[in-house]
Amino acid sequence: MSPEPNDGFITLARVVKTQGRHGEVAVEVHSDVPDRFTESMKLQALDRSEGRRELQVESLWPHKGLLVLKFRGIDSITDAEGLIGSELQVPRVERSALEQGWTYVSDLAGCTVLDNGQELGTIEDVQFGAGEAPLLIVASKMGKKFDVPFAEAYLETVDTTRKQVRMKLPEGLLDINAPMTAEEKQQQKREA
Repeated sequence: MSPEPNDGFITLARVVKTQGRHGEVAVEVHSDVPDRFTESMKLQALDRSEGRRELQVESLWPHKGLLVLKFRGIDSITDAEGLIGSELQVPRVERSALEQGWTYVSDLAGCTVLDNGQELGTIEDVQFGAGEAPLLIVASKMGKKFDVPFAEAYLETVDTTRKQVRMKLPEGLLDINAPMTAEEKQQQKREA
C-alpha cells in the first residue's frame, strides 16, 4: 500500500477488482477494526490521476478474503472499473480509536527505522499481501532500499509522535531482503 500523503485522510481499503455485474467492487481492507464498514457510510475514493470523489456504501458483504462493496450510483461494470486501484478513505478525524499497542499503517510513512539502535532508514511505503506481516519499504541515506517485515517478533517500539520505529531484526535479514545495487548486478554478470 502506498501510504497517503498527510492530507487529513486515512486509507481504510483499496479497490482491487470489479465483482459482479451491478457495479460492485472487491476491496482489500487495511483496517483491523471490526465492522469498520457499514451501510450508508460515506467514503472518499482517491484515484491518483482523477483525484478524490465521495461515495456512499449501499451494501456490503465478505467474499473470499475480500470485502465486496456496492456504492450508490455505481451501477455497472464500466462504472466499477473506474474505481480499480482507488484508495477508500475517511477524514483522519473519523478514524477509530485503537487499542494500546496498535498503530495505523498510514502513520508509519516517514518514520525512521532503528535496528538494534542503528538508523536503518526512512519508511517510504508499506506493502500488503507478501506474507503474514506487511512489508516496510525502508530507504537508507546511502540510497539502498530494504524490505523489512513489520512483524511483532521483530518490533520493539513504535513512536509515531517522534516518528521512530525501533526493531531488533535477525542477523542477515537485511542482506536477504535488500535489492541488488547496480554495482552488485554488474558483479553478478561478470561472475556468470
